[in-house]
Amino acid sequence: MSLSERERTEILGAIRKQVLKNHINVGGVSYDAWIKLMEERRPTLLAGGTEAFETGVQQLLLELGGSHTVFYHESTNQFLPQHTINASLRLFECSGSARWTFLDVYDDGPAHAVGIRPGDALIAVDGIACQTSVMPRFLLGQTYRLTLSTPGGDNCRDVQVAVPARKGTKERPPIVEPKSLAHSMIPPKIGYLKIAYFSGSLGMRFTRALDAAIKDLKDRGADRLVVDLRGNIGGSLGFARLASYMCPGKIPIGNSLTPKRLRSGYNRESLPQVPMPGNKIEAVMTLGRFAFRDKSVVLMTQGLGPQPFHGKVVLLVNEWTNSAAEMVTSFAAEHDLAAVVGTKTAGNVLGAANFKVGSGYWVRLPIFGWYTSRGESLDGKGVTPNIGVDVDPCQLISGVDQQMEKAVAVITSM
Repeated sequence: MSLSERERTEILGAIRKQVLKNHINVGGVSYDAWIKLMEERRPTLLAGGTEAFETGVQQLLLELGGSHTVFYHESTNQFLPQHTINASLRLFECSGSARWTFLDVYDDGPAHAVGIRPGDALIAVDGIACQTSVMPRFLLGQTYRLTLSTPGGDNCRDVQVAVPARKGTKERPPIVEPKSLAHSMIPPKIGYLKIAYFSGSLGMRFTRALDAAIKDLKDRGADRLVVDLRGNIGGSLGFARLASYMCPGKIPIGNSLTPKRLRSGYNRESLPQVPMPGNKIEAVMTLGRFAFRDKSVVLMTQGLGPQPFHGKVVLLVNEWTNSAAEMVTSFAAEHDLAAVVGTKTAGNVLGAANFKVGSGYWVRLPIFGWYTSRGESLDGKGVTPNIGVDVDPCQLISGVDQQMEKAVAVITSM
């Protein structure tokens, strides 16, 4: 695909318009300085090849600071492995060499379907050795031959991974959604929830799945709860339902903030307090209430009443715990509702939307900020566990999950 100078000019103009209209400026960047930088780089952006144009625009957007800022084509751009093959990777040092190693492999996703396991090292993609300086990425709708080995470099094998084709919308980028939720029992009375994604645009779909899982765990006698948010890619308002299960009453989870309210100034105490809608009727009423008003609100828990696992909850997190999962983790930590085990989260905590900018390209921009119940922004900071535990790929490949073992030990002592 080749872009003409006119097409590039139109794309740059559309990006500038969307940034000035919709971007939430949590980092305090100067838009005048950013526009000046765009003009300085314009000759290079207009003159290079298409790949150089895409890279240059992405670098320009990164100058805005903050998370959830992406420039992509609806059919040709490559995406992170958790959004395509439903698995996360980390660069590990093994036997004196660095290798991209699978960390989280989501149930029923493309990677899981072909037998990829946590601890498998990714050696090559379609016969081309993986560069340690660049995270492997994949195209939607394509099939890849992945060469894998154990962490020490032994027992190489090839697998064919098919990445489904997906279309993006304004609310959601083109991703392969992982299985939202799975649950099981850890004998004798520990309930286990694995949450990779808060599904559904308003969280209703996730709420139904979570309610069913919690009921089943309680029916089976669970009086403790391990919630595994490692690798969670974020998602919808459904995270507020999970937060609501952690406390009996209605308390603040945090507050959203629009660009308009950020520019004009605000008093957090004066923001409307809004519980997450419990059903579609409540969701319609809430949307109607704020349809023509500023959507800066304090999000409240729903008041679900006492639960047998209250005071006996552990959250598992890592560097691929993103967005909505970080919101619920910070809420639990601030209110001492759960122990947090693992490694520091990603720090990608802004609400975003996707905007068409021409010639099949989209720009994803953060359009509202998120602040914790204490008024702190987590974007670029993340949540640090109060019990830090990492994993060893050599242990993972043999089925030993050190973070999970620590979580069970901690919750058993509660």
